[in-house]
Amino acid sequence: MTAAPIPLADSIGAERHPRGLAYLAFTEAWERFSFYGMQALLVLYMVDHLLLPGTARDVWGLEGLRAGLESLFGPLSTQAFASQIFGLYTGFVYFTPVFGGMLGDRVLGPRRTVVLGALLLALGHLLMAFEASFVVALMILVLGVGCLKGNISTQVGRLYPKDDPRRSHAFSLFNVAINTGAFAAPLVCGTLGEVYGWAWGFGAAAVGMLVGLAIYLAGGRHMPADTLRQRNPGVPRPRLQSGDHRVIGALFVMLILGTFFSIAYGQEFNVFPLWARETLSRDLFGWTMPVTWFAALDGAFVVGLTPVVLRIWQGQARRAAEPSDMGKMAIGAALGAAGMACLAAASMLAGQGAHVSMLWGVACFALCAAGFLYQWPPTLALISNAAPGPVNATMMGGAFFFSGFVSNYLAGWLGGFYGAMSPAGFWLMHGGISLVGALATWVAIRPLNSI
Repeated sequence: MTAAPIPLADSIGAERHPRGLAYLAFTEAWERFSFYGMQALLVLYMVDHLLLPGTARDVWGLEGLRAGLESLFGPLSTQAFASQIFGLYTGFVYFTPVFGGMLGDRVLGPRRTVVLGALLLALGHLLMAFEASFVVALMILVLGVGCLKGNISTQVGRLYPKDDPRRSHAFSLFNVAINTGAFAAPLVCGTLGEVYGWAWGFGAAAVGMLVGLAIYLAGGRHMPADTLRQRNPGVPRPRLQSGDHRVIGALFVMLILGTFFSIAYGQEFNVFPLWARETLSRDLFGWTMPVTWFAALDGAFVVGLTPVVLRIWQGQARRAAEPSDMGKMAIGAALGAAGMACLAAASMLAGQGAHVSMLWGVACFALCAAGFLYQWPPTLALISNAAPGPVNATMMGGAFFFSGFVSNYLAGWLGGFYGAMSPAGFWLMHGGISLVGALATWVAIRPLNSI
């Protein structure tokens, strides 16, 4: 069966974007506010409070989780255990969109699945405010992200005709709104959690998700039609065509190559807060900046650098010199390697007893944010444009699986080695991982583009 045509949302002008893009972007902005607000606090919360002996024994399921991980990896320090939990959590929030995409494609439709995901996320963030329900809260958050992520991203692509050149730029604009939320979250949730108490930070994340849900529901008439509601009973579902499997295979290879950058990038939110607290000077005019504020730099640089990167691409396009989507991904991984090199250099200076400015951390976040812009929007645009229609949302889920589940789990596992390695060696290892991804992606451009 072929799905009924999906009408475009009303346009605001011939070359401007549909109104639905704004509603989708701000919904995701508030979802990212809740996600990054909690993420900025998570490792610090575990190391400084939750995993301490007097608290950990009261957390439902935590002893079993620790026993399971130690049966695989041996005894874990508090920091290593926290990094493993962080990696599992951030990994699984990107694993479940594979199934959330299937749920949206085949059962509920994307719109109802997004609403379900938002409700689960609000509940999970609320439960994070209570120590005993920590593990349960993480599981609910994992399910909520699974329902929301792939389905909201694929709706952005469905606002545009298949070959509309605005599609790639739409995903970049989508990321501006996302990262506005990511910028504000550590400043609000991080400050509340560090200064006034962990529960205040997690509670603010729950409120943010409810605001996002309200925006999404308010913009319903501007969204792409829910495809399941447009199908006629008895008509076969759309099937893959000849050659589609080769396209799917090529996209999966591309996603695997993208994980190398994502492993290094993931350490900005896992080990970096602990390293920065030990290494960087955070004094500003006699006031010590909360370490969670570094996480806000990621969103700030992504927002600030987006118009710069778009202007670069537009200038290259006018000269017929704009890199392909995979070429952009290779550049992004190289920028990520440079960011990790900054942290390695700062660690070497600290080892020599030198004063280490926080600007080393700022430089890392700037380079990795630029790398993200060269990696993630082109990845989403390529999948949205190339993935066969019957599995489009599922392939979006696949993007989150590889860039999120595999890379974040590996980042969590590698984070456990931080205490056993020199800080400089730890960051050089991650720079090397990202650089390998850059070189491998560059080599793969021609064979994959030929499919």
